[in-house]
Amino acid sequence: MAAPLSDGERRKQISVRGIAGLGDVAEVRKSFNRHLHFTLVKDRNVATPRDYFFALAHTVRDHLVGRWIRTQQHYYERDPKRIYYLSLEFYMGRTLQNTMVNLGLQNACDEAIYQLGLDLEELEEIEEDAGLGNGGLGRLAACFLDSMATLGLAAYGYGIRYEFGIFNQKIVDGWQVEEADDWLRYGNPWEKARPEYMLPVHFYGRVEHSPEGVKWVDTQVVLAMPYDTPVPGYKNNTVNTMRLWSAKAPNDFNLQEFNVGDYIEAVLDRNLAENISRVLYPNDNFFEGKELRLKQEYFVVAATLQDIIRRFKSSKFGCQDPVRTSFETFPDKVAIQLNDTHPALSIPELMRILVDVEKVDWDKAWEITKQTCAYTNHTVLPEALERWPVSMFEKLLPRHLEIIYALNQMHLDRVAALYPGDIDRLRRMSVIEEGDCKRINMAHLCVIGSHAVNGVARIHSDIVKNTVFKDFYELDPEKFQNKTNGITPRRWLLLCNPGLADVIAEKIGEDFVTDLSQLKKLLDFIDDETFIRDVAKVKQENKLKFSAYLEEHYKVKINPSSMFDIQVKRIHEYKRQLLNCLHAITLYNRKSDPSKSFVPRTIMIGGKAAPGYHMAKMIIKLITSIGEVVNNDPYVGDKLKVIFLENYRVSLAEKVIPAADLSQQISTAGTEASGTGNMKFMLNGALTIGTMDGANVEMAEEAGEENLFIFGMRVEEVEALDRQGYNAREYYDRIPELRQAIDQISSGFFSPRDPGCFRDVVNMLMHHDRFKVFADYEAYIKCQGQVDQLFMDPREWTKKVIRNIACSGKFSSDRTITEYAREIWGVEPSGDVFPAWEA
Repeated sequence: MAAPLSDGERRKQISVRGIAGLGDVAEVRKSFNRHLHFTLVKDRNVATPRDYFFALAHTVRDHLVGRWIRTQQHYYERDPKRIYYLSLEFYMGRTLQNTMVNLGLQNACDEAIYQLGLDLEELEEIEEDAGLGNGGLGRLAACFLDSMATLGLAAYGYGIRYEFGIFNQKIVDGWQVEEADDWLRYGNPWEKARPEYMLPVHFYGRVEHSPEGVKWVDTQVVLAMPYDTPVPGYKNNTVNTMRLWSAKAPNDFNLQEFNVGDYIEAVLDRNLAENISRVLYPNDNFFEGKELRLKQEYFVVAATLQDIIRRFKSSKFGCQDPVRTSFETFPDKVAIQLNDTHPALSIPELMRILVDVEKVDWDKAWEITKQTCAYTNHTVLPEALERWPVSMFEKLLPRHLEIIYALNQMHLDRVAALYPGDIDRLRRMSVIEEGDCKRINMAHLCVIGSHAVNGVARIHSDIVKNTVFKDFYELDPEKFQNKTNGITPRRWLLLCNPGLADVIAEKIGEDFVTDLSQLKKLLDFIDDETFIRDVAKVKQENKLKFSAYLEEHYKVKINPSSMFDIQVKRIHEYKRQLLNCLHAITLYNRKSDPSKSFVPRTIMIGGKAAPGYHMAKMIIKLITSIGEVVNNDPYVGDKLKVIFLENYRVSLAEKVIPAADLSQQISTAGTEASGTGNMKFMLNGALTIGTMDGANVEMAEEAGEENLFIFGMRVEEVEALDRQGYNAREYYDRIPELRQAIDQISSGFFSPRDPGCFRDVVNMLMHHDRFKVFADYEAYIKCQGQVDQLFMDPREWTKKVIRNIACSGKFSSDRTITEYAREIWGVEPSGDVFPAWEA
């Protein structure tokens, strides 16, 4: 753990962390002691560090409740249009420090905890990550919640309260081993159960058609219990809600049926119902068509839509009746954003409620549904697209299947009228895919059922319009938009890199925290010697701190003056961790050639592999095996180290990103929809080596291509190579350093005890590599040479860093959400700060 601040450091009150008034400090101490006594029932003699963490968490939470209640009261009275962000994942990480930052309490808490003889940072480390996400999609949802609250939008995040989040990754003998993430074991101080809002969700059963209408009957019921978590905006006294549903069996579960007398068995079977919210599916960019997953998707949608409609009906304002009865104004009061296709069932479910329950005319219901829903696409990889078997729907959601068939018929009638005789177009555009196993294409359902469809970076949105949804774009071009992703500067600068935030605030003030475009003002200081020195000094301190962390937790010693070369993200073939491996091997092979000397580097690669993804697990084993050889070669010394960062997660990202010199963003052009890690590194003073893919394109546009290390094929060249036929052997035969590296992997140089260990990896690279690693190898190695050159000139390197930071303003999620608000949801963000509400 880092040494506690000296009294001198403590006196230099960090501006961006809020001023610690003496009254505040005394109040925090008092509240802390009260919670230790009354909430945790401990005294200082028997309290553990975890008790101290919980006492502090409850103390900080107390500062949220007054603001939370008043924010919700304010929405009830003003009745603004409400934004519902539906996602199967919210990758929140830790909450304590983020809450202190957004409430401006950090210094008061730091001082109070110090006076109590404790270390704030040590307590923060005790908190479990809320790991309710896999990667980019789930973390994006978390950043969006922060921005929506900061922009004063009446927004709600809706998802599932998984009992087990993304698995904890252990590395054993170089292999990934998964461990259950029992994150609720000690309780969660931030959530509040709301049993009074528990709602029924129906599954299975059958459909009855009668003159009075349609009924879905003989269903099995599971109850959805809501748990609310506060989402504070940055210093504006707004606190929004994230509502996560947990599955509960009804009390008569399995007791009503045939099991006469088997009471014990029936009670034990309650687990079956409650399994719905047990565990997060650990796949990133991959569709696994399991019934339990479909149940999760319907569970969150059915519970959420009941909640949305209850809130719409009972709102106080804009309506003479005590309860709204007309759904005419529904799209003026409700926006539903679908985070990928996972909540796509919102479309048929909203139709079912409007038509079957509320007796709205079918065509009117369809207009309301389309005007309410909007869909964000997150990937163009075919294996990631959700295509559910019709047979599964027929059993689990029979009424929804009927509705989907009817919607598809309307849609195809329209297409047929516009393109008479074009049968192939009808086949391509159908929501139902015919074949051996009839499937429902959820992306097509989302496109026809939404008024807006967006990609998450300009290049991705173009690919969406020109390939994946080309036919739909020709039909409804006005539907398609771009909303380039962003990250919250509260967590990803203030919280994780206070040193850098301070150096910036000294130059341009603090307003950049809620208007990141103001970082442009730093361009005036690119030649300011003290600023250059200060930025370099902060980076060096972050590197020393991270080195100490690695030494303490992973027992690895690294050279803090080496280049920290970092690639952290989910392990996937398209992200090309293998290209990074080939560079590491190439550097290692140059060790004895004095003409090819290189800058000292510590190459760090981290990320989880989906448990069922064989190749991704092999890639981890290869990384650790290269590390074994390189790190134990005395000839190399501390000039090159290869380290696998175990259990990469939000809280580890907050430590590694501020310490990075080089950020690797090297996916094959056209495969990474956006990426957001790329933005976090840019904001935190790393330079990027990357392909023209995802948001890298816009980063290069903002900062100037000469200020990133851009290499490799562009999308057009990848497509051309596809048409021509990619032949890996051609590169293997032509490039000696590539051939040497592959031969070493193949011969067992990195796996002497199991020489055939990596045959699957080599076989894939040589014969069926969809992501063309070899095609970009030469350009990549050459580009890495330019990285080395610049790193040897620290002043020029730091000037490029400053230029990158200054040009990263576009990539704030505040900008992204402002665009969603104006261009999709039809609401205007407000910069208003509520009066200072307290409990």
